[in-house]
Amino acid sequence: MFNSNEKILDLLYNHTGDITVLVVGDVMLDRYYYGEVKRISPEAPVPVTRVTHEHATLGGAGNVANNLARLGCKVLLVGMAGEDEARRRLDGLLADAAIDGSGLMGDGRPTTTKLRVLGGHQQMLRLDFEDSRPVGGKTETSLKAFIGKAVASGRVQAVIISDYAKGLCTQRLCQHAVKECVAHGLPLIVDPKGANWRKYAGAPFITPNIKELGEAAGTDPANDDRAVKALADKVRKRHNIANIIVTRSEKGLSVINDAHAVHISTTAQEVFDVSGAGDTVAAVLGAALAAGVELIDAAHLANLAAGIVVGKLGTYAVKRDELLAAVKRESGQ
Repeated sequence: MFNSNEKILDLLYNHTGDITVLVVGDVMLDRYYYGEVKRISPEAPVPVTRVTHEHATLGGAGNVANNLARLGCKVLLVGMAGEDEARRRLDGLLADAAIDGSGLMGDGRPTTTKLRVLGGHQQMLRLDFEDSRPVGGKTETSLKAFIGKAVASGRVQAVIISDYAKGLCTQRLCQHAVKECVAHGLPLIVDPKGANWRKYAGAPFITPNIKELGEAAGTDPANDDRAVKALADKVRKRHNIANIIVTRSEKGLSVINDAHAVHISTTAQEVFDVSGAGDTVAAVLGAALAAGVELIDAAHLANLAAGIVVGKLGTYAVKRDELLAAVKRESGQ
């Protein structure tokens, strides 16, 4: 239950359009080919998939942006994309979602694309088109300048770093964003990747899943409340991170800081696909904190949103009406 149910409902009904969030990270195009399988190929022992339809959506940091846009927030997206057919498809999706993609820059690499083939509800194959080398110096300088200008402008109320280890989120870029946000008093939420959390040092909020928390701590964690708190405290102190919000799969979500160790149970009725749930948590948490919602209520709202997303197949961005309905159910309305 929310501490302030009225504030959450007021945000979702009336104020998401007042919020602008800067999303910085690895932008991707997610492409899906759906089909049916009725035979094995005579050429090799593999299933033949007759494609019936194709679908594309925003992935990676783009999915964070799409979640925010579907909540009704304004979004400024910063990342990298190539000059290719995938970029044109990406630009069309950004335009459809009313996401400002003026922060997308190129340094000669292709647009990161994940192509999935599904037979029925079963994913059969994934092809990744990417160049995950760290971003070049000139492009990094331009990205840092863009971030600094956006934060200093007063235009944005929160910043989210969405790191998918595809080359954009270097230590220099992340630390630049952290220092800019701290200097201007903006909430910064990091959705991390990998064991190197030095690049996120000083970030106010970080949202690892249980596996990522273990990687940062250098151990294989038990998914119980006491173990999660102990690891989160260890990593917080090591990297000067005020708040860790851990997503714990079927066990929900935990908020750990100096004042709290709050464990919130999952709301998912049935889990089809956990991909993208971390994007949703970061997006909803960022929107709520930007609106001045208290952290525990913001985490509870993010947990409700994640419960919706894992019940969908493929990359999915939660809609404001869906989240409103979940809040009403939670509060017995």
